[in-house]
Amino acid sequence: MNVQHFLLRVDAISVWVGKASAWLIIGLMTLVCVEVFKRYIMNMPTAWIFDASNMFYGTLFMLAGAYALAQNAHVRGDFLYSSLRPRTQAVLDLLLYILFFLPGVAALIYAGYDYAALSWRIGEHSTVTAEGPPIYYFKTVIPIAGALVMLQGLAEIARCVVCLRTGEWPSRLRDVEEIDVVAEQLAHSEYVDEEAREAAIERAQNIEKAARQRGMGGEAET
Repeated sequence: MNVQHFLLRVDAISVWVGKASAWLIIGLMTLVCVEVFKRYIMNMPTAWIFDASNMFYGTLFMLAGAYALAQNAHVRGDFLYSSLRPRTQAVLDLLLYILFFLPGVAALIYAGYDYAALSWRIGEHSTVTAEGPPIYYFKTVIPIAGALVMLQGLAEIARCVVCLRTGEWPSRLRDVEEIDVVAEQLAHSEYVDEEAREAAIERAQNIEKAARQRGMGGEAET
């Protein structure tokens, strides 16, 4: 297995987990709608739905971390970074990954495992509301999410090494972006002619590139 194949394989794992966890939004929305109906229409609020909603949201948030890292979507202050050469970017990234990312995520996995193990041993339930649901399942997500982020972080470190050797960022596994949604909406619009549609898409692409200017190289389709 060459380096590029390894990078895309790790990207694929992160993207798959991110997309799978995105379905939790449906469950979260359902819980909120049911609770609103029961509370304000039937005057029969359900205490445990509050805890369950937090667990759904927390699970989605944690499991999406590796996906966001794979898509280079984490928020960063890159007003200077984007103007640097790819090799300089790789040096900065590599230093930050080694100094902060690896110790921080390793601590998250270690502490998360302890939290989850203790929660399972005592059969922990939420005390936020009456008859709180069990939370040991939820706490188990912490070390799992940390391990996924660590795996993707190792792939990002490998990308930095490749960039230092070649001077270019290796490709990423491309996923649907906001610009794709804009293009699809414009394509089905009956009120925009072809010339205006192409100009709008080009402007949106330029804005997207300027906002995400990072020497990522080519992108592989999912």
